[in-house]
Amino acid sequence: MDVLQLGLIPYKEAFEKQLELVEKRIKGEIPDTLLLLEHPAVITLGRSGKRENILNTGKVEIIEVNRGGDVTCHFPGQIVGYPILDLSKRGKDIHKYMRDIEEVLINFLAGYGIIGTRIEGKTGVFAGEDKIASIGVTAKQWTSYHGFAINIKKDISVFETIVPCGLAGIKATSLEILLKKNIAMKDAYEKIAEEFRKVFGII
Repeated sequence: MDVLQLGLIPYKEAFEKQLELVEKRIKGEIPDTLLLLEHPAVITLGRSGKRENILNTGKVEIIEVNRGGDVTCHFPGQIVGYPILDLSKRGKDIHKYMRDIEEVLINFLAGYGIIGTRIEGKTGVFAGEDKIASIGVTAKQWTSYHGFAINIKKDISVFETIVPCGLAGIKATSLEILLKKNIAMKDAYEKIAEEFRKVFGII
């Protein structure tokens, strides 16, 4: 598997990169690929998203996207992962795929001593009752794109502009908030890639 760390990159540029890689993966021109990156502040509204879950439209760019799920946001200090995987070799099971991504993130958090959990009926990963990671995926010809986002740095103020994933009453949190200390982003990137390889059995 190729892992590409792209740094801070605008959402639309990353989306175009995904589409390019999806076509190449479908044609067998590249192996399974994981993009890891950060975005400037942006709100994205998925296929089942409701505009009323966006609380403040004046501060942050809003982009409608073709992934599953409701509304979420991205910002520097949040690691975003876009796996471009051939799911035809993995049972063509989107629900299992999302549970596997959750497992990656739960294992990643465990490496920092944080217990990440699932809440039945709510996609993503939670720390206690607070949401730390979101997942929204789609696929073309059983090749995945879009993916996951996990909050690392303590400044998560962008979440004040939305109802995270449309879940009223759910608060967001981050790794630094939970640990009360700074986390090196470089280390976090490497650990996510390592856990992704383990869960998906990709060298």
